[in-house]
Amino acid sequence: MKAHRSLAERLVLGAPWAWLIVFFMIPFLIVVKISLSEAAIAQPPYKPVFDFADGWEALRKFAELSLSAYAGLADDWLYAQAYLSSLRLALISTLFTLAVAYPLAYAMARAPLRLRPILVVLAVAPFWTSFLIRVYAWITILKDEGLLNHALLRLGLISEPLHIFASDTAVVIGIVYSYLPFMVLPLYNAIARQPPELIEAAADLGAPPLAAFWRVTVPLSASGVIAGCLLVFIPAIGEFVIPDLLGGSDTLMIGRTLWVEFFDNRDWPAASAVAVVLLGLLVGPMALYERSQMAEAGS
Repeated sequence: MKAHRSLAERLVLGAPWAWLIVFFMIPFLIVVKISLSEAAIAQPPYKPVFDFADGWEALRKFAELSLSAYAGLADDWLYAQAYLSSLRLALISTLFTLAVAYPLAYAMARAPLRLRPILVVLAVAPFWTSFLIRVYAWITILKDEGLLNHALLRLGLISEPLHIFASDTAVVIGIVYSYLPFMVLPLYNAIARQPPELIEAAADLGAPPLAAFWRVTVPLSASGVIAGCLLVFIPAIGEFVIPDLLGGSDTLMIGRTLWVEFFDNRDWPAASAVAVVLLGLLVGPMALYERSQMAEAGS
């Protein structure tokens, strides 16, 4: 019985690793392999190098791997601009998402227990609608002749339409709306786990409600803040659909650059190199953060 239980435990623990290897590690290694190849006018549009189908003979071609795609990233300032612009828009969007999500999560966590499940369902309700449909809805809202400008003009708040659509502002709005549940749920979990007696104790010690909020609630919800920011920032930095539909011609994000290299320029090695560098930029800080968290937990 113990042997069966041990085997079951190994299967449970091995399933996530098998999933990561099959659906992440192997595709990533294929992308790395393409990034070390030479672009060519062919199908597929690169010169295959280190083909595993050749067996041990493929090892002899290891020296043919090319770093020209990575050298091209360093030579062309466009890629650096795309990375920096993506970082800027993702950071701004993450901060605005946090500013919107924290009051919502706080209200959900302080609501009566019978209402909390309903509020959680409402928070994730946008996921029941197609992502593309939700982004297209913002086109209807933000266009010069859209619903927002029409309402503001009718109310007399503006004299001419606001030019929000096809701009970085529209991209930030789209990201904040689309990824808001990813921020709300970790914050709600972190705040809801806090004993209400802590706020009562702070009040008994003479702290006003605002001071108790900043000195008790906010610090204790730091784990939810960090988790929510990572869940928003990481996909936002590589976002393609939102900047493509809501952004303008001058909106430069690395996701659009990847699309252009893959499907317009058909330079798969350059696009793969961009993806590998992007993943490296994201994994490094995350690994350092995880290491610091493990060190704090062990101390």
